[in-house]
Amino acid sequence: MRYYNKGFTLVEVIVSIAIFLIVAFAVYQGFVSLLDAVTVSRLKIIAANLANEQFEIARNLSYSDVGIFGGFPSGKIIQNQTVSRDGIDFSVKTNIRNIDDLFDGTIGGSPNDNSPADYKLIELEISCLYCKNFTPLIFSTHIAPKNLEGSSANGALFVRVLNANGQPVQGARVYIENNQVNPPFFIDDTSNNEGLLNIVDVPPGPQAYEITVSKQGYSEEKTYATDLIENPNPTKPHATVVAQQVTQISFAIDKTSSIEVSSVSETCSYIGGVDFKIQGTKLIGQNPDILKYEQNYATNSSGIKNIDNIEWDTYNFYLIDSAYELIGAIPLLPLLLLPDANQNLKFIVSPKNPSSLLITVKDSSTQLPLSGAEVLIEKQGYSNSLTTGRGFLRQTDWSLGPGQIDFIDPLKYFDSDGNIDIANPEGELRLQEVFEEYRPSGNLVSSTFDTGSQSNFYQILWNPHDQPPEAGPDSVKFQIAANNDNLTWNFLGPDGTAETFYTLSDTNINPIHNNKRYIRYKIFLHTEDVNFTPNVAEIAFTFSSLCVPSGQTSFQGLGSGTYNITVSKQGYQTFTDTADVSLPWQQKEIILNP
Repeated sequence: MRYYNKGFTLVEVIVSIAIFLIVAFAVYQGFVSLLDAVTVSRLKIIAANLANEQFEIARNLSYSDVGIFGGFPSGKIIQNQTVSRDGIDFSVKTNIRNIDDLFDGTIGGSPNDNSPADYKLIELEISCLYCKNFTPLIFSTHIAPKNLEGSSANGALFVRVLNANGQPVQGARVYIENNQVNPPFFIDDTSNNEGLLNIVDVPPGPQAYEITVSKQGYSEEKTYATDLIENPNPTKPHATVVAQQVTQISFAIDKTSSIEVSSVSETCSYIGGVDFKIQGTKLIGQNPDILKYEQNYATNSSGIKNIDNIEWDTYNFYLIDSAYELIGAIPLLPLLLLPDANQNLKFIVSPKNPSSLLITVKDSSTQLPLSGAEVLIEKQGYSNSLTTGRGFLRQTDWSLGPGQIDFIDPLKYFDSDGNIDIANPEGELRLQEVFEEYRPSGNLVSSTFDTGSQSNFYQILWNPHDQPPEAGPDSVKFQIAANNDNLTWNFLGPDGTAETFYTLSDTNINPIHNNKRYIRYKIFLHTEDVNFTPNVAEIAFTFSSLCVPSGQTSFQGLGSGTYNITVSKQGYQTFTDTADVSLPWQQKEIILNP
């Protein structure tokens, strides 16, 4: 008879170890949680005992001494203390308030209470900054005077804290100073669940109370002195308290927001180092108007500027850059910034070409931007028409020759068959002349234009429109290719095939090219009489993309004077007006009615 010794396989050993580790880890976690719970419970007991100690100290003071040292009501209790118990440091913050009880009426109420300080509320907040999982604890008690109250010559200050929607803000810090009394005092307290902080039985005084309201992660609002040169007429002066009357004052604060500003071209190329100014519309002073927020910034080398901790408001932005001007913004300006928002703002900029006029067209009922509106501006000797929401890709010179894949240098192109003259004269394309005769035909392919995002293309335009009759019909014609990989170039005509050509300037581009990022043109020149040549001095596309502002268009390089403006769009009434161009940059908003 044979006997076999059978052991554990490697898989069984690994599984057993894994099960053991899972059980052991669960037991360990339970033990750690138990220890944490015991520790927190012990800390709470210590904090409760500490609160009782502080209350007993207050109860053993005379009633007139139950107050904040250097604060109000004035007394001998230090507002912020660090107290050590069992080797643990606790932070103790004490707030004391006079309470106007409803039992005998209230100040300013019916009946009116001329002695509103009926008793005092003491509130302790005890925290431990270096204790794990310890939530600050709040304790409160009341202390009443032994004797009957007497008539008071003081008043009351009621502070209300609201958010942007008019809802109460709980736990807002309300810091109040009175430097008109001797000694001066301060009040550092918080608003209750109704967003209120009622301070009763405070000394009267004209504009004696300097108030600042704030909260972590929120905006700040405060009162201002009336003797400041930079703000002589504040909208919210320091509060005045009158004897036996209530002064009520409200403050609006809300969560702050952030704005990411980027400066880009119409083809989404980031342009760094663009200087701009931002101005809010909230005022802290009038006659003259003093803005609460006004700052200068600049985008970094990557074309980005992050503005953090900015409060809700309506903001205007202005370029103050010497090299660039604003030709649009996404979204439209002014910018309505909501509380607790992360807002993106694109400045669409171009090299400065004064004088320029930025036109914004909006719908009258929705106030939303209208793209596709034709804007014609005219004055004697000048006429130009542009379409809102459409950008331009343009080339006017080819004199530096072929070999450029991407449209980086505006004086170069990608390739040609050698029968196109690119610099005779510079800034024109014409057929090559050999022995005083022109080549019968030639073609040229442009570099790649990058719109920066998937785009829609609208028209192809070129100048001059008219060509020598001797060159024959359709002596200038084009095909277009577009893609998203910058590699596949299939040149097509207006019917979407390679058999047709664009032969008239300002012709609609076939929508087969829409939702593409990259585009090229191929120009064909031919003549039926070798003594004559067609010529082209400018080629352009109109397009829309993520970086072309909706409802806006910009006229640049204008002469000074008054221009007639005509704006039309299908389904809307035609609008006419004038615009005075006298500055390096100006803008005009136009509202269209259906």
